[in-house]
Amino acid sequence: MRRRIQDAIGGVTIFVFVTVFILSVAPIAGQAPAVKPTRPDAQFPPYKAARSADGRADLSGIWQAFVTADIDVQDHDAQAGPYPEIMGAYGAWPGGQSIVEGGEIPYRPEALVKKKENEDKRMKVSMTNDPSRHATGDPELKCFRPGVPRANYMPFPFQIIQGQKSIVIVYEFASALRTIYMDKNTDAPADSWMGWSAGRWEGDTLVVDTTGFVPYTWFDRAGDFHSDALHVTERYTPVSPYHLMYEANIEDPKVFTRPWKVRFPLYRRMEKNVQLMDFNCVEFVEGMMYIKYRKQPSQ
Repeated sequence: MRRRIQDAIGGVTIFVFVTVFILSVAPIAGQAPAVKPTRPDAQFPPYKAARSADGRADLSGIWQAFVTADIDVQDHDAQAGPYPEIMGAYGAWPGGQSIVEGGEIPYRPEALVKKKENEDKRMKVSMTNDPSRHATGDPELKCFRPGVPRANYMPFPFQIIQGQKSIVIVYEFASALRTIYMDKNTDAPADSWMGWSAGRWEGDTLVVDTTGFVPYTWFDRAGDFHSDALHVTERYTPVSPYHLMYEANIEDPKVFTRPWKVRFPLYRRMEKNVQLMDFNCVEFVEGMMYIKYRKQPSQ
């Protein structure tokens, strides 16, 4: 008798568990199953941004990306950084998800070989007095300006200062600076690390076309690179008082077989009295880059 009672109780328990599980995953009759949003901005209701003095969406503020794309814009595992035998977890790099739409960068075959070579030599620094000094070593490692779009997803904040005729973006890393000209669209007077930017408004979205790049900046520490034919079209779209959706369309026919795009949210920094700090990193790399040119003290 006791055995039959135990079996009955066990059967009821299993039945209740299975019933609760089915009800928890099955939609209510007549109700469509919940669908997860496929785009980050789909999480927000329609939003009308605050206005600047000229009636445009006001994007002013300090913003920061919370992605690990500076390590690799594509999917990547956590990995030991340089000198793990002395750096330990201090120098380790976290894993992260791709910010590349479609997950793949469409390299030309010969450019993919160069990308892998860059990755192999990302920690090698060779200083000369000609452009060959840029042939090896990640530019970030050497404290050069990060370029576009990399400056927007490095682990440092940046500030947008909005005017009617121009918009200035100030980056904490290496004190980099961009001016986006809103009142003229001319060719770059000279190639530069951050390029020549011309902006326009499409509704509340700031659209920025940037050309005139030197061919030395990389997209990440994984060696993804471009040529002097790079053309970047960025879109900054406010989706809440605290978020911008950022995307950058990347074209470079010398390196890629077609345009490709990165996309991720930017977050407004909300701390009281938040401001950019100083990270002019030149002093951190002088020994690494110029040690052989220094006069060594006598022993």
